[in-house]
Amino acid sequence: MVLIMRGNALLIEKHRSVVDNDRGHSIVIDLPFEHGGDDTGPTSLELAVMGLAGCVTTIYSLVAAKRRFKFDGMKVEVEAVKPDEEKTVTKVKGNIKIWSENREEAETVLRLTLDNCPVHVLFEKANVEISWDVTIEQKK
Repeated sequence: MVLIMRGNALLIEKHRSVVDNDRGHSIVIDLPFEHGGDDTGPTSLELAVMGLAGCVTTIYSLVAAKRRFKFDGMKVEVEAVKPDEEKTVTKVKGNIKIWSENREEAETVLRLTLDNCPVHVLFEKANVEISWDVTIEQKK
């Protein structure tokens, strides 16, 4: 089976656009003030970085469900670096916090997640240097 995804953009004014996925979900993208925008939404590149964080949480929950692994929650924070002389992101540093009593299974699910998260794979194939700090602890 082939998955077809759609992306549409309509320029509203200046640098602000509304993008949608052709399934009824939309978001405003814009540039920050210092780049001539009105800062009414994330930039397209920020949206890609946000997508990485969201993909990790989504795929983790899917893998955990498939393995019948119960965990108490997770949080993913991603910081991407785009040097002025580069056209795009060159490095990503992320923090992953997982609340679980089963450290070994939490680590296994995370490894499977990072191997299968389509946005993570996309960043890897783009030769973006990715590093993760992982914390697994019991929820208090």
